Amino acid sequence: MKERQARRRRGETLDALFGGAVKLFQSRAGYRFSLDALLLAHFATLKRRDQVVDLGAGCGVIALILARLHPEIEITAVELQGALAARAARNVKLNRLEGRITVARGDVRAAARIGAGESFDAAVCNPPYRRSAGVRISVNEERRIARHEIHGELADFIGAASYLLRAGGRLAVVYWAERAVDLLASMRRAGLEPKRLRLGHSFAHSEGSLVLVEAVKQGRSGMEILPPLIVYRQGNEYSDEVAAMIAGKASA
Repeated sequence: MKERQARRRRGETLDALFGGAVKLFQSRAGYRFSLDALLLAHFATLKRRDQVVDLGAGCGVIALILARLHPEIEITAVELQGALAARAARNVKLNRLEGRITVARGDVRAAARIGAGESFDAAVCNPPYRRSAGVRISVNEERRIARHEIHGELADFIGAASYLLRAGGRLAVVYWAERAVDLLASMRRAGLEPKRLRLGHSFAHSEGSLVLVEAVKQGRSGMEILPPLIVYRQGNEYSDEVAAMIAGKASA
């Protein structure tokens, strides 16, 4: 890899996961990935040689993590924002994963332009959590679009996944717990049957703040409720499970 490819640009940071095994550029002021991406990547059920689509890829962090956890899969990372898509492509090159991750600029509201119907085995999605009306919106455009339903609502992301997945294909989503009903209802309306659910809690005795859900296209009804995922033990000390994920030692 040429040295110039690894240089930060103005307004960027160079960050690392898995003890430096995965590196990526991020905007200092714009969109930056959160722990949600790591939790989703470890939650998703993937099989050898799966063709995976990441809807709303941001800087490409989920695709990069999945490629490391599952060495034989191939991923199409779809991102609407041009600057983020370009950064994701640079991150793919930085990690020498051009042969396994393809970055495409695309809009979930036009799923047919992303790929052919029923062409993927699995999908992952960390969609905008917040509605675009009645809430405080970030002044930074990159963060505003990533966090709010401005250029695509929840149903648009779920609908795109349903179109792109083969029968029996799996969609894994991380979302706000308070909107869990919206997520489950949207999945079922799109022909994606929720099969696994896990609530994420900041602490063992706190309310659930995140929900991880995996659905199967044309799946039968019946959902497994997994044990809660606890992020912190106390203060800023991660739980053993999350610490293992961050270190890259957790099983996929």
